Amino acid sequence: MSEAPQPTAAAAKPTSAKVLPALILAMLAYSVVQTAVVPILPSLAAELKVSGSDITWLMTANLLSAAVLTPLLGRFGDLRGRKPVLLISLAGLVLGSGLAVCTHSFGLLVVARVLQGAGGGVLPLAIAIVRDELPKQKVTAGVAAISASMGVGSGLGLVATGLLLEHWDYKSIFWMGLIFGLAAVALVILRVPSDPVVDKNGGADPLGALTLAGWLSALLIAVSRGNEWGWGSTRTLGLFAVAAVVALLWLLVEAKVAHPLVDLKMMARPAVAFTNISGLLIGFGMYGSFMVISNFAQTPEKLTHYGFTATVLHAGIMLLPSAIGSMVAAPVGALLIARRGPRLPLVLGGLLGAVAMAYLALRHDAEFDIYFSSAVFGLGVGLAYAAMPAYINGAVPAEQSGIANGMNAVLRTVGGAIGTAVMAAILTGNTLKLPIPVHLPTLNAYQNAFWVAGAMCLVAAVVPFAIRATEPISTPTEQPTPALAKTDA
Repeated sequence: MSEAPQPTAAAAKPTSAKVLPALILAMLAYSVVQTAVVPILPSLAAELKVSGSDITWLMTANLLSAAVLTPLLGRFGDLRGRKPVLLISLAGLVLGSGLAVCTHSFGLLVVARVLQGAGGGVLPLAIAIVRDELPKQKVTAGVAAISASMGVGSGLGLVATGLLLEHWDYKSIFWMGLIFGLAAVALVILRVPSDPVVDKNGGADPLGALTLAGWLSALLIAVSRGNEWGWGSTRTLGLFAVAAVVALLWLLVEAKVAHPLVDLKMMARPAVAFTNISGLLIGFGMYGSFMVISNFAQTPEKLTHYGFTATVLHAGIMLLPSAIGSMVAAPVGALLIARRGPRLPLVLGGLLGAVAMAYLALRHDAEFDIYFSSAVFGLGVGLAYAAMPAYINGAVPAEQSGIANGMNAVLRTVGGAIGTAVMAAILTGNTLKLPIPVHLPTLNAYQNAFWVAGAMCLVAAVVPFAIRATEPISTPTEQPTPALAKTDA
């Protein structure tokens, strides 16, 4: 494949102060929208008069949409230019938020969440834009800031939900997404230049896109609904079988077409493949722990003798240190990557996540325990998220940056869906016998959930040691950055 031309005049590139705020705001808008509905799903079920199992489609539909659209938008950005596709991604988020504000129908609200899932394309597109547009010496810090902002936005979304529900109804949450999205669109239009990296020699791969969407859809629906349908049920096992067959078909298609949506040789490079495994595991730990910690904090202490009887707002505030930790992780991660390469922050990220979950499994009687472990976990997630794009960008050419980072984002999403399902299965599998029609998990169930999340993070910390060496991929006019050139020396 011939490589796209790169800008050669570093002085002509915009400064990070111009471009980064727009990209960070876009990332914050998506991550806030994605997680803001999590604490209010039970109240939404009552408001919309649907069952507790049906209301989970508001999360399933969003995860599914993001998983399917993220790599597609990332690849379209590689082919047609990152800025216009970034605006399309944000337009989906804005349209979805607008529809959610205007409707009282559960069905239309599910459609709105599908549209909001288009915002998942922001992450790979923003990372590719930073790689294209910023001066070489600022790329690592820029990518770290964007990646860490996903963790920041997730934490802020939980707090914002509580604050808004203290004064308004659930519609205010979607108003927040609409305002965030419109502000991001305006800032991207004004401050992000049209990018020079376009893979003009690439081509469309409709069959690859269709089969990718097929196996991801079957897998995520099975994982997200397995607890309700039963993991041994015909529907669940059937969907897993469909996912496996269609995934095999997708691999065959991608291996034979002239211009594949996903270059399998690129995905098989150790720096890409093992980073994606770490992304899957970190996603498992992050989404799973958010759900478990929020539920634990809101558990009525008088009935169970654990938990803190927290409101939605209080539970969100308990998770706020995770956002602060991710914010701190961005510059720390960039510094570590510049000096030691991406392995160290990725290993530290997994280790800190494991320490935080182990701490909660052992100590959970005081609110300080939640605040402390949340901060440590957020720092770990931020470091890991900063390191993953650095590994990937050091192993793929610029014209594949969007799809490569898009697939990494997809695997984080898949990991999050699996983590949420596994955590829910652990919590519902061991409940207290109480004289009320509500099944509350035992303390032992919560401890097991924390141990499982910690184990996943620990494995994520070990995986990077399988990457023996990274050979930076550069275009003729672009030399590898020093940080990436010494990735695993």
